[in-house]
Amino acid sequence: MRKVVLAALLFGAALLPLASAHADSDAAARAQRWDLLRQSIFGNRSLHNGQNVLTLQAPYRAEDAALVPMAVVMKGRMPVKGLYLVIDDNPSPLAAHFTFGPDADPHEIRLRVRVNDYTEVHAVAEMQDGTLYSVEDFVKAAGGCSAPVGTSDAQALLGIGEMKLRMLGAYVPGQPLQVKLLIRHPDFNGMQMNQLTRLYTPARFINSTDVTYNGTQVFHVETGISLSSNPAITFDFVPKASGGLNVVARDTDNTVFSHTFDIPGPNS
Repeated sequence: MRKVVLAALLFGAALLPLASAHADSDAAARAQRWDLLRQSIFGNRSLHNGQNVLTLQAPYRAEDAALVPMAVVMKGRMPVKGLYLVIDDNPSPLAAHFTFGPDADPHEIRLRVRVNDYTEVHAVAEMQDGTLYSVEDFVKAAGGCSAPVGTSDAQALLGIGEMKLRMLGAYVPGQPLQVKLLIRHPDFNGMQMNQLTRLYTPARFINSTDVTYNGTQVFHVETGISLSSNPAITFDFVPKASGGLNVVARDTDNTVFSHTFDIPGPNS
């Protein structure tokens, strides 16, 4: 018995260098991929360590690879111009690029994405002076990009373009108000197989969304095939008076979906 235990221990010890070498190889491959992505997205611009500037909140192991919740939270009140979310090992890594307007309070953004494989995820904040700060996290998930959307394409397309808005806080004039925007859209990315025909569904996804309040920009966001179906985006804006929050979303079929939500005043 002791010989069996000793043999098992020796076998395990022999595997340790192999496991270490494999981990080092994975880390090197991920670092190389990020370097290529960084150059592709940001060119020769420098990316600074953003640990003191922002945090990326992502599940270590996702419950559903097609609906992975992520949040980017700014730690201070630095003047933020834009925000990038990059899922390194997705077929289309740049999941979202936000550009913030005068009525935005960009300290927190939440959204749901697809994750295709175990991957590093990078969040990059761009300050008003052009400085870039980056943080990363590792997510274990697989198959999110090819996961089917509903039982049929027709079912997935029902109600396409419908929007809802949930107020997550109380209205106070001049103070940030957090809301959750939901847009009904299957966001087909060309990788899903129709469960009835067994053919791949042609890509059709939201590629940009503009949000304004009383005519002033809150944000513009460019998205791609990494955004989840039926996108949900949580954000903050600063209503200086009651009015209308207008949302205009465009998809790759050149279809425009728009809706204006009334934001009632404190006494409404």
